[in-house]
Amino acid sequence: MNKTVDFYYDFGSPAAYLAWTQIGRLCATNDAAINYRPVLLGGIFKETGNATPVAIESKGKWFFEDLNRYAAHYQVLFRKNPFFIINSLAMMRGAIWAKNTGVLERYNKAMFEATWVNGLNTADANVIATVLQHADLDNTSMLQAITGNAIKQQLIAETENAVQNGVFGVPTMVVNNELHFGQDRLDWVARRLHTPVIDSLSPHSP
Repeated sequence: MNKTVDFYYDFGSPAAYLAWTQIGRLCATNDAAINYRPVLLGGIFKETGNATPVAIESKGKWFFEDLNRYAAHYQVLFRKNPFFIINSLAMMRGAIWAKNTGVLERYNKAMFEATWVNGLNTADANVIATVLQHADLDNTSMLQAITGNAIKQQLIAETENAVQNGVFGVPTMVVNNELHFGQDRLDWVARRLHTPVIDSLSPHSP
């Protein structure tokens, strides 16, 4: 397996949740590995001048209607979190802890589903602790780790690195140095796993 998809995400993004529900199967089907890249979306917005789509009322209404259509298409559970917009800082610091301790995939599942299936207030550290306990993850170690400077600085560095690599929002998937933004670009991710970018852009290609 020598193909890799860099998957940049933040648990506070409903579009990132939908992409997460599909990216594992997509990569398995195409014999590709996933490099999970947890970042802080708020930090990316600050650095790039981007903003949430719900900042515009009509766009926000359309945004969630579109997400519901995709959820039905993917046949996955999804509902708008009643606490949205969610401060995801604690969750994303926790993702760095989970990546460092080798439990990131389990942590991803716990946080994404708590936020976008169960509608919990995952900005609350006590809620996070309960979710992790139910997922048989070490909530005590996680809550201690995310208060430390090392985890804080690592998340800052990951977010800054993402911006330097051209990321301006999540979900972002990078294949062969080609960036695809949005959960509705998964088809392009699948195509690029089959076709080298240089060949796909050649005027001589079919």
